[in-house]
Amino acid sequence: MRRLIWLLPLVLSACGTLPEPFYGNPGAEGARLAMPPAPVLMVPTPGSALLGDQSARLFAQDLAEQLADMDVPSIAGPATDQNWHLGITAAVNGADVVPRYRIVGPNGKTYASDPGTPVAAAAWAGGDPSMLAMEAKDDARLLTKTLAAVNAQVQQSNPQSLENRPPRIFMGDVSGAPGDGDDSLALNMSRDLPSSGDVMVNTPSQADFSVSGNVQTKPDGNGQLLVEMDWSVFDANHRKIGQVTQLHDLSPDDISPYWGDVAAAAAAEAATGVQEVIQKAVLKKTALKA
Repeated sequence: MRRLIWLLPLVLSACGTLPEPFYGNPGAEGARLAMPPAPVLMVPTPGSALLGDQSARLFAQDLAEQLADMDVPSIAGPATDQNWHLGITAAVNGADVVPRYRIVGPNGKTYASDPGTPVAAAAWAGGDPSMLAMEAKDDARLLTKTLAAVNAQVQQSNPQSLENRPPRIFMGDVSGAPGDGDDSLALNMSRDLPSSGDVMVNTPSQADFSVSGNVQTKPDGNGQLLVEMDWSVFDANHRKIGQVTQLHDLSPDDISPYWGDVAAAAAAEAATGVQEVIQKAVLKKTALKA
């Protein structure tokens, strides 16, 4: 007799504050570009930040490292037409210097402009490395919030954003099942996965989320087989965002040579968990604007 041991949807940690435009999803503005922006935010050496050349290079490196530590993939280096980048300037305000940052899209449009933390003018002009590192850390915290707001702005204006349409799902291969299990499980999952308007697509390149399955079997000592089914869920950037695992005690006759109703029941149960993983991922994406 088939017995469901457990069904566990698990949402793995994802890059928390990185706006989706920097993962190759440029939104309505970027859609008009010949190429989407690369999945990185460039931090060029500032030429108008009231710093010497060496200090300016060091500050750009510090800022890129701090942003990367906060889950915003960033590289200190020149901007190109395909990259989002950070423009850095500074101005004297009384006894202080105030850095200012612009978030610029690959179309040259400035999406946000924010001041950084004021610094004593003398310390800034001296380019003390410890001061620059502290300033970079403080301002990176501010910039991650601004980047989240930019993400909301871009996504809300993009009709292809998950905020404005149902997710597209690709059902990939199932491997490791005896008999006709690979084909039968994949077919049943394709039928059961769509819910609440979700759309199944034919290729991974069309999908927001892809699902694949792996099956392992071993004797359980009672003439039965312990069958483990692992369903992995990936986002459009091929990052694993969750897994649903099932364990069943099955008779070998239940799955050889044909899975039949066993595949239908297993897929129906697994689809519920996969849908939960996808729904949580969608909510996480749209919650970035909060």
